[in-house]
Amino acid sequence: MKHEKTVQTGVPVFTEEMKHTHTILIPDMLPLHFSFIEQILRQDGYKTHILKNEGPAVVEAGLKYVHNDMCYPAIIVIGQMMQALESGDFDPEKTALMITQTGGGCRASNYIHLLRKALDKAGFHKVPVISLNVSGLSPSPGFKITVPFLLKAMTAVIVGDFLMMIKNQCEPYEVHSGDTEKVIQKWQAFFLKKWETGSLTTFGYLKKYFPQILDDFAAVEKREERRPRVGIVGEIYVKYSPIGNNHLEDFLVSEGAEVVVPGLLDFCLYCVYNGVVDQKLYGGKAVKAKISKIAYHYLTKRQNSMYKIVKDHGVFRAPLGFSEKKDITEQYIGQGVKMGEGWLLTSEMAELVTEGVKNIVCTQPFGCLPNHIVAKGMQNKIKAIHPDANIVAVDYDPGASQVNQQNRIKLMLANAKMDDVEQTEEKEITVPATGGISVEM
Repeated sequence: MKHEKTVQTGVPVFTEEMKHTHTILIPDMLPLHFSFIEQILRQDGYKTHILKNEGPAVVEAGLKYVHNDMCYPAIIVIGQMMQALESGDFDPEKTALMITQTGGGCRASNYIHLLRKALDKAGFHKVPVISLNVSGLSPSPGFKITVPFLLKAMTAVIVGDFLMMIKNQCEPYEVHSGDTEKVIQKWQAFFLKKWETGSLTTFGYLKKYFPQILDDFAAVEKREERRPRVGIVGEIYVKYSPIGNNHLEDFLVSEGAEVVVPGLLDFCLYCVYNGVVDQKLYGGKAVKAKISKIAYHYLTKRQNSMYKIVKDHGVFRAPLGFSEKKDITEQYIGQGVKMGEGWLLTSEMAELVTEGVKNIVCTQPFGCLPNHIVAKGMQNKIKAIHPDANIVAVDYDPGASQVNQQNRIKLMLANAKMDDVEQTEEKEITVPATGGISVEM
């Protein structure tokens, strides 16, 4: 009975005092982006630790405390945190956990309650859980999201997207293995130092380094070869997290592909723009819509500026901006569809095939209904407009075989490489002025 009383009335909260005494554990999703966000949190006075634990033990810990019918990201994320606490590496009396809440209809809004239940079940009653959201859910007195923090966090997302985008265009072709990673590490260390000292606070200060970064990537010696480009879309966690998708990016590169991954800023813009859509379609609050419009213009202006720098440099490709991506969506799906990744997921696939990335892996947590509807359910519509689209949907869950996942992806890649060969052969056939057919050898 004592346990029941603790669960019902003794829910701990992260206090002002805990800011100085507690280490906040944060599950990883995008290693590069999260290293920057972690540094920004430290600059604001928080003690943080990004969790890197992975493998079967994490899944087992997740299944121990989360029902296997729950979505896979919940199992992985909660498994990471519970295993970390049970490892003995962290003092439960001086540890807090941080988890995001979307505030929408996705089950991700309930992760915090699942985590709280897991902590109580494991006996970690005193461990507080911090909800990272901008919707005012589950407030913590010792953790406040301020405007300066949001501005710095957005610069972290932008530079993370920038480095990820150029890395993916460079690494598959490098002559000397590891050269691209050296450039990443150089600039990662540079920006981490800037945030540590508090000297990097604005996008204007940040973007002046972009041409130098592009020059460094351009200087990496590369092979002259053509690789099939493969886009990765899907539910936000399994799309980005190496733990969640069995290191999909590394696997694709090892199989001879160039990976194309939409940036995290697109998801942020999608969430912001939904505030505008809510008022137009569902009668949402005018104040929220006005704030959303301001944030939308602020972020799109900076995204477009980043992409313009890439285009002007002339060596690497820049994707379509969010506003263009949003417009493409209209012929496929309504913008009122916004559970989970909603219309954004369809938009990402449509943008990729429009920009010549015909091969797409759609990562799906098993049982994620919104993801299946707006991704797998829209594939026929996309293929009707783009018959050459080569899309494979791959489910991720605790019982899924990695071998089966990889075999499905290999089949997609085999089709992609066959198409490239056929296109190359067609280009080699020329029709001379005499009217006869010649073939270039």
